[in-house]
Amino acid sequence: MQTKTVSPVFVGRAPERSALTEGLAEATDGRPQAVLIGGEAGVGKTRLVEEFLRQAGEAGAVTAVGACVEVGADGLPFAPVSTVLRALHRQLGEELTQAAAGFGGELARLLPELGEPSAAVRAARDVEVRGRLFELTGRLLETLAQERVLALVIEDLHWSDTSTRELLSYLFRSLQGGRVMIVTTYRSDDIHRRHPLRPFLAELDRLRTVQRLELPRFTREEVRSQLAGIRGSRPPEDLLDQVYRRSDGNAFFVEELASISDGCGSGGISDSIRDLLLVRVEALPETAQSVVRVAAKGGSKVEYGLLRAVAGLGEDELIASLRAAVGASILRAAEDGTYRFRHALVREAVDDDLLPGERSRLSRQYAQALEAEPTLVPAGERAARLATFWYHAHDPAKALPAVVRAATGARCQHAYAEQLQLLERALELWDDAPAEVKRSLEVAEDAESYPLCDCGDEALSFLDMLAEMTLAARYAGEPERGLSVINRALRSLERLDHPLRAAWFWAEKSRLMRNLGRGTGWEELGTAQELLRGFDPSPVHARVLTEAALWGAVFDPGPGSLAIARRAVELAREVGDENAELNALLSRGGLLIETGRGESGVADMRGVLERVVHSDLVGVFTRSHINLQSLLQSMGRSEESLEVAEEGIELAYRYGLADTQSWLHGNRSDALFSLGRWAEAEEAALSARRSGQMPVTRSLAAQRLARLALAHGDLAAAETEIAAMREHHRPYHGAAAQYAHAAAEYQIALAAHQGRILDARRLFADVAAVGLGTGSGSYTWPMLAAAAEAESAARGVPAAAPGQPEAVAAIRAYASGIRRDYPVWVGYAALVEAELRRAEGTSRAADWAAAVAAFEKVCRPFELARMRTRWAEALLAEGERERAGDLLVRAQAVAVRLGAGPLRAQTERLARRARLPLTAGGAGAAGPGEPETFGLTRRERDVLTLVAAGRSNRQIAEELFISPKTASVHVSNILAKLEVAGRGEAAALAHRLGIVSTEIATPA
Repeated sequence: MQTKTVSPVFVGRAPERSALTEGLAEATDGRPQAVLIGGEAGVGKTRLVEEFLRQAGEAGAVTAVGACVEVGADGLPFAPVSTVLRALHRQLGEELTQAAAGFGGELARLLPELGEPSAAVRAARDVEVRGRLFELTGRLLETLAQERVLALVIEDLHWSDTSTRELLSYLFRSLQGGRVMIVTTYRSDDIHRRHPLRPFLAELDRLRTVQRLELPRFTREEVRSQLAGIRGSRPPEDLLDQVYRRSDGNAFFVEELASISDGCGSGGISDSIRDLLLVRVEALPETAQSVVRVAAKGGSKVEYGLLRAVAGLGEDELIASLRAAVGASILRAAEDGTYRFRHALVREAVDDDLLPGERSRLSRQYAQALEAEPTLVPAGERAARLATFWYHAHDPAKALPAVVRAATGARCQHAYAEQLQLLERALELWDDAPAEVKRSLEVAEDAESYPLCDCGDEALSFLDMLAEMTLAARYAGEPERGLSVINRALRSLERLDHPLRAAWFWAEKSRLMRNLGRGTGWEELGTAQELLRGFDPSPVHARVLTEAALWGAVFDPGPGSLAIARRAVELAREVGDENAELNALLSRGGLLIETGRGESGVADMRGVLERVVHSDLVGVFTRSHINLQSLLQSMGRSEESLEVAEEGIELAYRYGLADTQSWLHGNRSDALFSLGRWAEAEEAALSARRSGQMPVTRSLAAQRLARLALAHGDLAAAETEIAAMREHHRPYHGAAAQYAHAAAEYQIALAAHQGRILDARRLFADVAAVGLGTGSGSYTWPMLAAAAEAESAARGVPAAAPGQPEAVAAIRAYASGIRRDYPVWVGYAALVEAELRRAEGTSRAADWAAAVAAFEKVCRPFELARMRTRWAEALLAEGERERAGDLLVRAQAVAVRLGAGPLRAQTERLARRARLPLTAGGAGAAGPGEPETFGLTRRERDVLTLVAAGRSNRQIAEELFISPKTASVHVSNILAKLEVAGRGEAAALAHRLGIVSTEIATPA
């Protein structure tokens, strides 16, 4: 007779059930939903999900469940997603196959039932098809969800592999249509500070379509209801008190305690949780206990056939034992023929109770059974699970090749973090493995221009594996681990004569040294170039020369570097290395922009982007969108920069490149700040900080937050962020203009805001003395503007007077050597000169009018407002009060909208001194040559009329016969031109200034 331990009555969870029901209703209406359910182990997440699936099924939804398994962390990527797709395939059969028609071969990586991967897929570079895999998974789900609701559950996300998290992140962001609801569960008590799920959850919190639920423990009354369901009658008060006290409201422990309370008394079990979990296992017959121990070593799930092969029992005896374990609520049978522990805590306790020799013996038996009959587990899981079994069997001869094969499989699924973990296990096993096994390994197939091993040499096989690890570390965002691998490879190469291999590793080290902020990487790059002297051109030559061109674009953006980039393009084409060619084209394009040939440079880079997106060239993507995005921003083309950012961020999430996400979010913050969208700029900077994995990206995130803090007037926050910026990436501050000058800009600005003019002057003198390349106006002009503004602010300060003429002369001399090829650079040049003249006491209104005119050619509301304030000051000195008053009103309106505290205070002080009212009377007055319509086109005025009437973008599109996307673009342009934050403010301003008619019908 079995004891009932699970309440047949579902207890509590009314708010959570309501949220799930509402989410399902939203999904049924065609709006995809995602819900993350967290809670401690045993709190009832699975029971809640089972109840949800039951209700969804009754409502006609197709349901499927997948669960992450602990082996996932050792290299079993996408396991829960594959399980979900397999369940859908069992239910929908041919319909799913038809939905995948045309790309089933590509999805076969996740669902082998769709057939073998196509020849094109097998021939494709591994790093080029990860994004395609994500995209096609989303497309398949959207197609299947057109005719039905899909309710999909993925449990135990705390065990998820990196690739599963990245795929889920992509689906949560990209699913736009179809009736899909995805529910995931995770143990919140397992999510420690460094747990990989923590940043994933933080990023998802930003998505409106993702809801997080946290399950609390049961109250005393809920425990009473649970016990009543288990026992079939109301529990005595003393039993309720005992169970509630000992379980602390954890639903699983309530069940365990309920099953042993009758007749055992309060002292019938140990206070140890482990002993509590083992009580029911120890109550099973001996044979059933043995089967449970075997199942525990098989992982979170184990197939019946595999369990039978390892247990060594006859079928009748095995089934009887399994029936006893299932009846005792220790194991549960799944529809896919696997057995799982009803609760992971029980499996962990059973596994922990095994003897050391027993663990390795069972692992060996699992591995041998799987080798003898590979079909016992799904094909997509075979390599990873076999590698895990052999590894835990402590047999290096068998484990090493198994682990390397699993790493290859992880790479084919673009699961770089899992690939790196597996290859690290291979390193751990290397010294103990037989020489013949090591010589037979095939590890590196396409290590970006790396010269592969073509003989059975043990040392070269080892180097091939290290090369593969180097790239896996780079793509996984693990630069420290990558550098450690490179150093190990270079130590090995000291005993060997293989210059090409050594040059490849030195080039990779150059890149990592830059990214880690441990120097410029030039010394390492020089070593690589020296090693190649005397050899015929090869892909390694192209790789090294391309890296040199990239170095020049960062550290010496001038004609010499442009010549290197051109040679790199030619060499890459000569040796047929597409990756090197496109990377060299990016450097050439960037250098053309920096040297004044903007349109040619942008054309180069847009050509690369097109090829990257079309062919999923991940090795080039890590630069392509970042570089074009940044350079468009530097040219004053912020709107175009944002367009590139949106595409780049989507691809970065698809490919799972966290540090690339950080660069893209950071550059996006720059564009948003320039456009006066500061709240979005701050959120982008925070996203850059969350996803940044290298010192350089963390430093840049702090830099963007420092800029915002200074603009808002929060000097304490600015000081904190500047300290973080210097801490993360100090060496860069004296190495490249794009880092050193930007870092100096905010340190100078902070010193000036705090009245430390001598410190500001010294900071500029220090950075100028380094002698960095000044070919880039992108970073150098803003630094010069900050230095000039500091001197302007010091006018009349006695302590700053000594040395000011020399300081002004130094800034002017430095500025004379900076290029002025684009309107925004011309504007900064005019701004710097105007500030210097103000410092000298010779400022004229015409100086500021010229600066304003230059900046009016680009969208820079904050800079315009600052310069209009200075212009107003000069006009007042020249007696033109009316024009000055209009400029102050407009500048103050921008300062208020942006929350620019110092600028607002400056405009108000100037207005008080001049006895000018800061009212709306002059707010809409036109400047010289500026129409009252603020430059709005006829179509934009039509759109503004409808915005003022309260119409949504969709309603505007319907009334004007345009697409919703076009309507959205028009609204964004209107907000920018009117320099307002939102639709309501735009409508109010339009009515006040008479831009639109007030006689507009209210929307239906």
